[in-house]
Amino acid sequence: MRVLVIGAGPTGLTLGIDLARRGVEVRVIDKARSFFSGSRGDGLQPRTLEVFDDLGVLDAVLRAGAPTAPFRVHLDGVYAGERRMVEPAAPTPAVPYPDPWVLGQSQTEAILRARLAEYGVKVELGTALTALEQDPDGVTARLSTGERPRVDYLVGADGGASLVRKAIGVAFPGTTDESFRVLVGDVTAPGLDLALGHWFARAEDPVHGVALTPLPGTGAFQFISPLGEGDDASLATMQALLDRCGAGIRLTGHGWATVWRPNARLAERYRAGRVFLAGDAAHVHPPTGGQGLNTGVQDAYNLGWKLAGETALDTYETERRTVAARVLGASTALLDRYTEGREDAHRRGPDGYGLDISYRAPDAEGPLAPGDRAPDAPLLDPAGRPVRLFDLFRGPHATRLYFGTPAPDEPHAYAVLRPGTTPPAHGRHVTDPDGHAFAAYAAEPGAIFRIRPDGYLG
Repeated sequence: MRVLVIGAGPTGLTLGIDLARRGVEVRVIDKARSFFSGSRGDGLQPRTLEVFDDLGVLDAVLRAGAPTAPFRVHLDGVYAGERRMVEPAAPTPAVPYPDPWVLGQSQTEAILRARLAEYGVKVELGTALTALEQDPDGVTARLSTGERPRVDYLVGADGGASLVRKAIGVAFPGTTDESFRVLVGDVTAPGLDLALGHWFARAEDPVHGVALTPLPGTGAFQFISPLGEGDDASLATMQALLDRCGAGIRLTGHGWATVWRPNARLAERYRAGRVFLAGDAAHVHPPTGGQGLNTGVQDAYNLGWKLAGETALDTYETERRTVAARVLGASTALLDRYTEGREDAHRRGPDGYGLDISYRAPDAEGPLAPGDRAPDAPLLDPAGRPVRLFDLFRGPHATRLYFGTPAPDEPHAYAVLRPGTTPPAHGRHVTDPDGHAFAAYAAEPGAIFRIRPDGYLG
């Protein structure tokens, strides 16, 4: 099978990795002539960390990034206390990565590109899609290089202005608020503590101000502030916005920067024949809540195994479009809280972490049903060494768990046993020493669970 992925951002790279590890012949192309350099989507949510665990990039992501930093609040240049956007939580047997992680988008992309290259696939820069044609048997793409590759499937991960989406005639309804502008960019501020975030505002309006959040491993901060009409994304504008807050901070340089306007859109369809949409090509979000990158990565993770097996392809839109609609609603509500000047506008909670995403049918019953996220739990292998359920799930395969009963002697099927139970003569088994797996799955002896390749019960 051959798949062409248009766009080499986090969505396209995730899909490329997932397809390549399944033996699919995949190309990832991007019209840009150089790789993106900047922070942009710098918040990785817990469910995305679980995806990265499965794809084999989590260790690199954790080494390069850092937890969300607390904010030092300054009003009229005077220290007024410390606050957190996110309250840290302790890992649990079922949720090993309970907190968001901070890593600049260009760093995340570099890690994903390196992983993709391990499968022999390199991103092809300076290669744009110019047109496409499809028939019942495949898709013919026209590229700016003059090539006309013939593939089985094509995926548009080419951003909000997606040429793929336009080529297949999919509408992209939504709204853009031209009256509200936000400046986002990467800046250096010598002398400002890089271990902390910093909030500068006027005492008369403490909710609206300038946020400087540290970007791990870069020596820089991400600058975020509302922008007046006519102001640009220059260093001089950033400095002026800080000065208005009495910050007393001198910026010495900046890299990537953009002026953002509230934009919320959702594609009417995610598929047309053999062409699919993912990431910003299918949905664009307000940055409030940090959901854009994460939703795109999870789109790709949902689509990869379905494309590779040419199975359940119609469920991709059903499952992921519903999630995007929900996330758009939550992100827009957060933005409304900010524009209304509410004090809780900067708080973030676990409802945006992606751990509660479910694809279960509306009439499904029970604490865990097909479509729910499969929890983790610590176990012991037959030699008594620690192993996790996530270790059993990791890879392109589906997994079956047989609680308290022998498993078939087949790959990726495991009997989950209580301590003291006699191991079966045939088949794989693991022991649940503290009962965490039985509890997480609300499993009675004889219960059987199938875990899809994307970590959801199937």
